[in-house]
Amino acid sequence: MMKKYIILSLLLLSSAIVFGQFTVGPKVGYNASKFSTDLDTITSNFKSGFQIGVFVRIGKKFYLQPELYYSTQGGVFESNTTDWQQKVSIGSLDLPLLVGFKLLNTKAVNLRILAGPLASFVVNKSVKDAGGVLGPIENADINSINWAVQLGAGLDVLFFTLDVRYQIGLNNMIKEIENATINSKNSVWVVSLGFKIL
Repeated sequence: MMKKYIILSLLLLSSAIVFGQFTVGPKVGYNASKFSTDLDTITSNFKSGFQIGVFVRIGKKFYLQPELYYSTQGGVFESNTTDWQQKVSIGSLDLPLLVGFKLLNTKAVNLRILAGPLASFVVNKSVKDAGGVLGPIENADINSINWAVQLGAGLDVLFFTLDVRYQIGLNNMIKEIENATINSKNSVWVVSLGFKIL
């Protein structure tokens, strides 16, 4: 699955370079992530993280924007009935493949909208108990590959590019624990700033 996704991304990227305008650059960002939960006895809170990587943009009015960045995300689970609380931290290589449209397209300023799928490959993870009771989630319960959809808007001013996005998780990031599924899809707000080198 991962190989097919990467090969498709490379094919789209190479064909778009031939036929469109090409921009590349580094980017950094802040994110706030939260796991969903459908169990009445468990609540989830936001956790702050960051991302750093590169983006490529190909096209003029319509454009394709593949990216590759390292991202830290996670969440805080706590029980309403016992004293357990667990902080889940995830580091991943994220590969979004976005399609966008420029609502305003001038040499100095661009106003954009964008959306597309994202594949996330977990490279490190940790679960820490913060309460007085040992929690049920373990490192092995976190899925190593996760899928999401990003949608948002962006503003370019000269060489700077600012994006605000919402990321919707498509699969449960945490497997079944203690014979219960907590419906742990990850929702993420992202604000990122990039710099166009080309």
